[in-house]
Order: sequence, then structure tokens, then C-alpha cells
Amino acid sequence: MLNPLWLKTFVTVARCRSFSEAGRHLVLTQSSVSEHIRRLEQHLGRRLFVRDTHSVALTADGEAMLAHAGVILQSIAKAETQFRSSKLKGRVRLGSSDDVALGPLPTVLAAFRDAHPDVELEITIGMTGRLYELLDAGAIDLLIGKRRLGDRRGVPLFTGRLEWLARTGTLVDPGEPLPLILVAEPSVTRAVVLDALAQAGVPWQIVCTSSSHAGCVAAARAGLGVTVRAEYLAARGLAPPVNRASLPALPDVEFIALAARRLSRPAATLLQLLHESDLRGAWVGE
Repeated sequence: MLNPLWLKTFVTVARCRSFSEAGRHLVLTQSSVSEHIRRLEQHLGRRLFVRDTHSVALTADGEAMLAHAGVILQSIAKAETQFRSSKLKGRVRLGSSDDVALGPLPTVLAAFRDAHPDVELEITIGMTGRLYELLDAGAIDLLIGKRRLGDRRGVPLFTGRLEWLARTGTLVDPGEPLPLILVAEPSVTRAVVLDALAQAGVPWQIVCTSSSHAGCVAAARAGLGVTVRAEYLAARGLAPPVNRASLPALPDVEFIALAARRLSRPAATLLQLLHESDLRGAWVGE
């Protein structure tokens, strides 16, 4: 029989890609985390991680087990919510970046609503940088978005790679400044892109600024220039430039959940659901 404690430890290690980091999130020693994984692997008769002194990666069996573990833990959480929790009432003020909102977030919110129909959800969609400001000002309870450069707050939910996108068939002229379409400040994506270009010594010019990723996609479809978007978000009519190899590689960005210091019970319950949900699923853009 699969021990839910082993599964929770396994999922946390898979998300953090680190035994020590998982231990900090679970308030367990690293040896306890290792023991949970060892016993789970022994029970399954399969190796779930490939690890060395510098990295932790899922094996093919580990990837398959991660999907099953997420379903099992969500089912357990739903049962506990239904039979052990008293009825929740109140309000949760959630901030989400618009790229996350285009993904499976509605599924998570639907599950929360089904379990807690008396809780009011107040959702703010905006750039991650602006959401940080709202959280620090006490205007929202939770945020889901990219981790801000230099900021170590928040619990990692998943990692996504940024990619260059433009109207299909676009050929970037290496002799001219790169025509950029980016979201307005404050934006984690904007900061990451401009930093990558500066390090590579690539000249650029902002040709269009938008308050949302949807606006950037529209401008790119119109052929105004090149934009950037997380690779899991498809966008019809856009593709990497034909000569994308001439552009600097963009780094992975961490998507996190970050909470206010004091949370109401409804907000804490939603935060727990976000931690346990697989927000890395197949996302489809507009």
C-alpha cells in the first residue's frame, strides 16, 4: 500500500529538484526525506530519481509516478476536506499573472469552489511585478506568478522556459536592433529578457509595450516585432524566428505561490490546494 507521506515527500522533491529544499518545505530533515524516497522506491521496485551531488532529476518511472501521486494526493485532500473540515466561509483575494490564468488555474479554482461554495473569490489578474506590490501592500492574500529576480520568497510550483516568438516565418535582421514587444514595468519577464540581451551584447529597441501578455501576442501576430512567452503556452500564428539561433538563449523562470504573512483559513486552504495541484500540465494559449 502506498504511504501518502512518502508520496507527499516524493512530489515535493520532484517540484523542488532538491532533497534539502524539500526538507525545508516539509519541515523534515534531509535524512528523513531520503528515507521516504528510499522506502517508496523499494515498495515500487523502481528507481524514481537520478541524483548526484549537484542535481536531482526524475527517471521515466519517476515521471509516470508523479502523475499518479498527484491524483492520489488530491483525492485524499478532497476526502479530508469533505469529512474532516468544518464549513469554510469568508473571502480569498488571489492575484495571478495573466499567463498563469491562461493555464489550468481555472481547474484549481473550480475544485476549490466545489469544496467550499461559501467562500468568495476575488481574483486580480496582472503582471507579476504589480502583484508583488499588491501583496506587500496587503491588497491581496496570495499571488501566483514568476519569482522576481533576486527574491527567494515563495514556494516553487513549477519551472518553465521562456522562448522567442514572432509572426510565423519571421527572419530577424542581425544587423539591426532587435524589435522587442514586451509587457510594461514592473514585469519579471521584461527584466529577464533585457538582462539576457545585455549579457549577450545584443542591441534592442522596444517597438511595443503592453499591459498584458495577450496584448504582446496580438502585436507579434501583427508583425510588429519579437516577443517572449513561456514555452508551455501555445499561441496561434506565432513561432520562434526562423534564425532564432542568432538570439541569446533565455533562462528558465520559476513560477511560485507567495502568501501574505497572516492568512485567513480560506486563504490558507486555497494555498494548500495550489501546492498540491499540478500546475505544470498542458497549457493552451488563446
